[in-house]
Amino acid sequence: MAQYQSTRAGVAGARGAQIDAGLRAHMNKVYGLMSVGMLLTAGVAWAVGTTPALLSLFRNPETLQPNLLGWVAMFAPLIVVFAFGAMINRMSAAAAQLVFYGFAALMGLSISWIFVAFTGISIAQTFLVTSISFAGLSLYGYTTKRDLSGLGTFLMMGLIGLIVAMIINLFLQSAAIMFAISVIGVLIFAGLTAYDTQSIKSEYVAHAQHNDQEWLDKSATMGALRLYLDFINMFMFLLQFMGARE
Repeated sequence: MAQYQSTRAGVAGARGAQIDAGLRAHMNKVYGLMSVGMLLTAGVAWAVGTTPALLSLFRNPETLQPNLLGWVAMFAPLIVVFAFGAMINRMSAAAAQLVFYGFAALMGLSISWIFVAFTGISIAQTFLVTSISFAGLSLYGYTTKRDLSGLGTFLMMGLIGLIVAMIINLFLQSAAIMFAISVIGVLIFAGLTAYDTQSIKSEYVAHAQHNDQEWLDKSATMGALRLYLDFINMFMFLLQFMGARE
């Protein structure tokens, strides 16, 4: 009996070590995909934002107000995110990655105007601050023993309210409301960074125990998308505070 229990404990330990190694590889893949997406976004944004002829296709060169094509570019990433979430179960892992990279390119197109509105140095400084903050928050979400699921529900409700306020302010153009939106936006996406990291970790452990390899192959891309959205939104809201206007 003792020998059986010892053997069973050894198998459980080996299985646990296998899951731990798989989790580290999974998270490395998530961060790797996210990093490639960020580089793609930065490349497209810089190429369009520093080329007046290209930027003028989407925005007025003087006022930076979007034209019809500009509005399409602004809302296209949102449409892709919703479509991606609805269709990912019918996609292969390779197709999911291609959609993610296409989304990252569209996001770069939609934020390309920042290279005209803000100085390059302030953009770089904001990106550095966002990177450091994101790394700390994601590390907290990965290592903390505290259950953040309740926080996630609260943050998602706040995010819905934030989106509604942003849509309303598109028509009001209120600087005070925009300031409040930026403050709340930074706090929401800071919290979501920690929550999403913990959620990605927990979901991997749950599915790895059932050897759900097909899900695991696609979940890294979904995880990368979630963390990418946290990073890019935190960056854009911080830019409202730290960005020096041209």
